[in-house]
Amino acid sequence: MSAEAVDRVAVSGSRPSTPPQTSWFEFLLDEMLLENHLQKSHPDPVPVQLVIQFLEQAAKPSVNEQNQVQPPADNRRNRTLKLLALKVAAHLKWDLDVLEKGLTIPVLNMLLNELLCVSKVPPGVKHVDLDLSTLPPTTAMAVIIYNRWAIRTIVLSSFPEKQTKPGPHQMNMLNVVQQEKELTENILSVLKEQAADSIMVLEGSLGLKKDFYIHTLRTLDLLAADPSTANGETESSTAGLRISADELHCQVHYDLGGIFFQQGCSDQLAYEKAREHFQQTRELLLKFDLTLHVHLDEKRLAGYWNACRALTGALDPSDTQLNPYGQINSLIRTHNYQVKAFIKDNVSLKHLVRGLDEVCHKLCVCNAVRDALQGEVLSVRFHQLLHKPRKHVVDFMLEVCTRSLDKDRSSETSKRKMVIFLKTLCESLAEPHLVFVVTAHKLFTELLKEEDRKILVEQMRKRSATVNLCAKPLPSFYDIPAAASVNIGQLEQQLILCLDARRIRQILIELHSMAERPFWRVNNKWEVPPDYINVILNIKDNLTKDLVYILMAKGLHCITVKDFAHTRQLFSACLELVTEFSPKLRQVMLNEMLLLEVRAHETGVAEGSNVRPPPDLVSRVRGYLEMRIHDLPLRQIVGEECVAFMLNWRENEYLTLQVPQQLVMNNPYIKLGQLLASTCKELPGPKESRRTAKELWEVVVQICSVSNQHKRNSDGRVSLIKQRESSMGILQRSRFITFIKKLREPLVLTTLISLFVRFHSIVRDDIVNEVTAEYLAIWPSTLANMQAVDVEAVAVTVKELVTYALTLNPNNQSWLITQADIYFVTNQYSAALHFYLQAGAVCSDFFTKAVAPDVYTDQVLKRMIKCCSMLNCHTQVAVLCQFLREVDYMTAFKALQEQNSHDAMDSFYDYIWDVTILEYLTHIHHKRGESEKRQIAIKAIGQTELNASNPEEVLQLAAQKRKKKFLQAMAKLYF
Repeated sequence: MSAEAVDRVAVSGSRPSTPPQTSWFEFLLDEMLLENHLQKSHPDPVPVQLVIQFLEQAAKPSVNEQNQVQPPADNRRNRTLKLLALKVAAHLKWDLDVLEKGLTIPVLNMLLNELLCVSKVPPGVKHVDLDLSTLPPTTAMAVIIYNRWAIRTIVLSSFPEKQTKPGPHQMNMLNVVQQEKELTENILSVLKEQAADSIMVLEGSLGLKKDFYIHTLRTLDLLAADPSTANGETESSTAGLRISADELHCQVHYDLGGIFFQQGCSDQLAYEKAREHFQQTRELLLKFDLTLHVHLDEKRLAGYWNACRALTGALDPSDTQLNPYGQINSLIRTHNYQVKAFIKDNVSLKHLVRGLDEVCHKLCVCNAVRDALQGEVLSVRFHQLLHKPRKHVVDFMLEVCTRSLDKDRSSETSKRKMVIFLKTLCESLAEPHLVFVVTAHKLFTELLKEEDRKILVEQMRKRSATVNLCAKPLPSFYDIPAAASVNIGQLEQQLILCLDARRIRQILIELHSMAERPFWRVNNKWEVPPDYINVILNIKDNLTKDLVYILMAKGLHCITVKDFAHTRQLFSACLELVTEFSPKLRQVMLNEMLLLEVRAHETGVAEGSNVRPPPDLVSRVRGYLEMRIHDLPLRQIVGEECVAFMLNWRENEYLTLQVPQQLVMNNPYIKLGQLLASTCKELPGPKESRRTAKELWEVVVQICSVSNQHKRNSDGRVSLIKQRESSMGILQRSRFITFIKKLREPLVLTTLISLFVRFHSIVRDDIVNEVTAEYLAIWPSTLANMQAVDVEAVAVTVKELVTYALTLNPNNQSWLITQADIYFVTNQYSAALHFYLQAGAVCSDFFTKAVAPDVYTDQVLKRMIKCCSMLNCHTQVAVLCQFLREVDYMTAFKALQEQNSHDAMDSFYDYIWDVTILEYLTHIHHKRGESEKRQIAIKAIGQTELNASNPEEVLQLAAQKRKKKFLQAMAKLYF
């Protein structure tokens, strides 16, 4: 036995053996395996996973000999897979609750369409046009199941769903998720269009009084053995699972109730229908001792029932099972507004009244706020409520005020009325801590001017002295005494929302007067860069520490949402504060303010501004790059964005000559910027001046390299564990890509694209299919250690870089040709043609002028010819063969011999100006007996402008006219 085999035995013997998961294809090989698998107590995979696997495999597209994607083949394998999926659903007794939880809408749609197919539901006939009473039982049942699912899906899709944010490991699945989302939306759109028909089908099923039968594993086997024995034709129609009429009607009533309830928001009568169906559901449920085939949520049914009764006015006030809301709703609908109607002499209702107090208070508050905004007198009931209110009532009152007033859209009149209401509220409250709850509220501070606040404070002082509400006078507005927990909670909420630096400081002063704790931890979303945390947390004064941390955190957040005005205010306040005691933090804030201005200016450029940065900003960036480091915490991103800023504004001379070497050694972005600037300065340059290009090349190669991690086994042998990104690079590849995407200077991007194209060509080692770009000659043509390069990383980086560059300038001819080449060498011929044609279009004003020969070189044209050939567009191949410096007759003739052409063939003959090709066309069509196409070719030859006796200028003009029209026609096809 080999050493490797011994190792395997030892490993397998050291852990408990677990049965491997059964693969989907094993069920194709063993007919009995599925039934045995489903009978297990804990099958792995579980039934719904099997349905997904079977249908996914059956729906996989095929690829023909021409490498074209075709729809899934209708062969025995795929039919068997679909049958297996149906068998699993039959094992689950077609329980839609289980199927809906385990399957997505597209998969379940496919499954139920297969059920319709095997159940011999007439194809092409609307379900609403079918007479269920004349259909075989299993056929009728298939139609009912499908339409039940249709209306249930409409209802479920109306419920809000929590969107999960994909993690890093899920990002490669985003395209798949997006495709599934689009497919789901398309299916939902169709189901909603057909909702009325589905409702009619199900309502019709309620008139059928006979028992129903649904497919089981055995009936599906019968159908597979002999498809002619379908449903009603033989005894198999009643060989399925029996479903009693009452059980089916109960389920259908419940599903119809759900769809009508969902429609009730736009049609009040729908609530009546929903109530009737839920009533029928409740009555049928009472008939069953044991419901084997009814699957519904009885708690949801009870909720639906109470809601329908409330919405339709069918509540009975004497019903003891009604909740407080139901009681109030019933009394309002019966116009019985007297509270005594609740109690009369019925002692049992006294508890109910106490339970309704809170609802009544909230109703009173809502009415009072409405009256205030309408300018009406507040009710006596509301004033009574304010005599001894509890805090939660005041909180609710403030919430109603906030929601009732749209501060951005409300008129000044409404705002004034709200101010009057809030003043009245403060004057009416006897408890000082409740007054503070109002005055500390965000709405109060936003609506009341400073003068109004002072007046209110003075009034409260006088009242305090008169009625002795508190022991000491109120020296200032913010010194109103209150319960500490109330104050702290309110102030912390204000602290989180506030963006005014002075107000933030004021709130923190008040908080520190109540409790000594770190208030910078109030919001876990406040984040300060790790580089600065130690410096800030070493501040001895706790109030100052909180203030510096929060001002910086809020400012950084404002930058991310491009609220630069608030950032400037917050950072300026922070700078003013730290200047008093910390030179180190002062420089930190100056650096952050520099980063702010750089980002603000670059954001303006991205949004269309062409204004050059002011000299002061350029000078500050230079000052940062020249700064000597003296125990100062530096964020690399500041250097990164300063370097990108200088490259974008062509400050290459400065980057190459004046940046201190110490900063270059400590910041990889500055090193990269220096190398890029030097390389761009030397372009195109003689060979002897390409030293910096080689140095840049080596840095990038190291970034895209990997290192192998090895581990020595117990027997001394060394085994490879995995490859990981090399630690020798000056920064990680992901950070390198992030840096690149901050650049927008065309020459810098062209240089990087050129470097990666050369790099990509070397690692691919395919001389025939190389990607082209500018300045390729400046880079080395070999790699010292090919095995250390992460080939996939290089390929991905090339694509990302070119795609990003084209988002900045989609009309750059060089980048368009490079993008087209990338698609060409990866066999994506349609996309390649799109970009080749776009490159020609942008340099010729959409082909109204001749395309420059340095754009459509012979190599580009030959690649376009191959693209058309691989797409089976052979007539286009023949036309393009004329564009070459020397017409390629052999390729053209071979293409015209092809009979399986996917283009418009004879409609392209008008674009052929080479008489030899046209004569060959007439010969081919004559040989094939294609007289109509032969006449078209003859007509094309007969055009006087193609006569060989014409002057060369006339022939050239005829060729140029046909080139232009052909390329415009191609652009319409591939754009």
